[in-house]
Amino acid sequence: MNGHLEAEEQQDQKPDQELTGSWGHRPRSTLDRAEAMAPPPPPLAASTPLLHGEFGSYPARGPRFALTLTSQALHIQRLRPKPEARPRGGLVPLAEVSGCCTLRSRSPSDSAAYFCVYTYPRGRRGGRRRATRTFRADGAATYEENRAEAQRWATALTCLLRGLPLPGDGEITPELLPRPPRLLLLVNPFGGRGLAWQWCKNHVLPMISEAGLSFNLIQTERQNHARELVQGLSLSEWDGIVTVSGDGLLYEVLNGLLDRPDWEEAVKMPVGILPCGSGNALAGAVNQRGGFEPALGLDLLLNCSLLLCRGGSHPLDLLSVTLASGSRCFSFLAVAWGFVSDVDIQSERFRALGSARFTLGTVLGLATLHTYRGRLSYLPATGETASPTPTHGLPRAKSELTLAPDSAPPMAHSPLHRSVSDLPLPLPLPQSALASPGSPEPLPILSLNGGGPELAGDWGGAGDAPLSPDPLLSSPPGSPKAALLSPIAEGPPEIPPSSGLPPPTPDAPIAVSTWGPPDHLLPPLGTPLPPDWVTVEGDFVLMLAISPSHLGADMVAAPHARFDDGLVHLCWVRSGISRAALLRLFLAMEHGSHFSLGCPQLGYAAARAFRLEPLTPRGVLTVDGEQVEYGPLQAQMHPGLATLLTGPPGCTGREP
Repeated sequence: MNGHLEAEEQQDQKPDQELTGSWGHRPRSTLDRAEAMAPPPPPLAASTPLLHGEFGSYPARGPRFALTLTSQALHIQRLRPKPEARPRGGLVPLAEVSGCCTLRSRSPSDSAAYFCVYTYPRGRRGGRRRATRTFRADGAATYEENRAEAQRWATALTCLLRGLPLPGDGEITPELLPRPPRLLLLVNPFGGRGLAWQWCKNHVLPMISEAGLSFNLIQTERQNHARELVQGLSLSEWDGIVTVSGDGLLYEVLNGLLDRPDWEEAVKMPVGILPCGSGNALAGAVNQRGGFEPALGLDLLLNCSLLLCRGGSHPLDLLSVTLASGSRCFSFLAVAWGFVSDVDIQSERFRALGSARFTLGTVLGLATLHTYRGRLSYLPATGETASPTPTHGLPRAKSELTLAPDSAPPMAHSPLHRSVSDLPLPLPLPQSALASPGSPEPLPILSLNGGGPELAGDWGGAGDAPLSPDPLLSSPPGSPKAALLSPIAEGPPEIPPSSGLPPPTPDAPIAVSTWGPPDHLLPPLGTPLPPDWVTVEGDFVLMLAISPSHLGADMVAAPHARFDDGLVHLCWVRSGISRAALLRLFLAMEHGSHFSLGCPQLGYAAARAFRLEPLTPRGVLTVDGEQVEYGPLQAQMHPGLATLLTGPPGCTGREP
């Protein structure tokens, strides 16, 4: 194999051992978990130079560069053979960096050390493509001195990416870095159009490996598999649980955590979502908070993966929903009745279309538009800073308070009772594809993330010695090895032709939680409500109770909502609206501007609790896209009950 190809493939491996294996493994506790996933401290001035130095390139006969590291970006200036009049690629924002590593040459005579940065810049057409930048530290006479300089840069960059403070005395050594967070990845191979497994293997796993994150991976096999897994987890072994699928898998995880006897501690476990489903509503809200432009499909997945690599978490409100039978489940997204739930469930047969299933479902739903008679009662939010203000006058019933929000700113089959690391993992990554951060074994030659043919020109020719992770940078004694490996079987899993799990039948009871916090704001279902509640009764086209801002990756139903505002945002559309007007509402929802249309049938209220009583004998109710039993239900918001892995807020993020 040519030297430049070997070098390229070796570059595309996991980060250097010094940046992953030597961070230390301490007893796991809630405090450790919070530290590992802590949000970043207040940033330094964006232009403050933290490090500056001169580097060569790989191969050695390439150009030389001056590098300057600030809290927001890596600045690259070519020095030789001649400075560029208009530098290309001279600014690498940290928001586009997944991680970094140090490497050394396989040639014993090469005293240089190498510093590699993994980036995902946006292309001219908007999509992200993986790229690496490798710099040669060769200013000293010995390899040890050059290695120390490469490590200094890699450590400083990793601290910035993770939101860790840098010392004021300038002593930057790998000992500054704590142990890498350990994540449990749950992958639904049937997510979206059945692409979840391929996307996870080709994009997610390489990126989190570049970031130096430790992980274990399990593929779910059926509905409620994830719920059973988290019910039996030894949570002290993990720093976060991340679902690689649509919103449904996270619904299972959260309800599984809340259905444990130790739910008060279990629900503090940070959870994250990497979108490989159809709707991807929560991921759309995470993407917006991270300051990225709206995105769909693979671009949304890469954005959310970048944010996950950065660490940082945020409180997440959960809605406790009591169903007609008296059973309870917890929602992080939305309760829907009418048009929205009809489209959601009826479009299940089009799951192979991915997100386009909702477009087709909406068209069919408009063609057969139904109205439903019902009664909506709610406890209005008072004294909340995020509460919307009244806008244009809308026709109201005497008992109805209709508000419109502020305009959006720019924008095994049984339960398990042992650790997953002790289990034979179903379809566990081929060891030839990925090794854990703690493993000192030689890394295989592979091409991650689809390889990088476009980078071939950046690497050396046949005469250049390929690079490898520094063998001196090994794991500390006693570091776990086998438990950190994430082997997966060769080849994708077999996916049924339907490319999706069958939806529950209307009579099938949804899995419910028996634990969790009490609903102190709710009287028993069927009993009279307190006098401070507001009631709206009539014929409705839809009713939606949503917690985050997004109803889909590209549908901003509550543009002013935050993950932890303590509010459930109620939206409803009364009968009498034309099909054209309803279509305009949903088209405007793509930009969060539907409340500015002045539609008289559109109502809104911010609430802390609500009760919905369908008066039409037949219909569909959904909780987070999952069909539940039809009949009266009520719900209460529990502010900040869960913890969501969000990454740092971006320049357009509105949350502190």
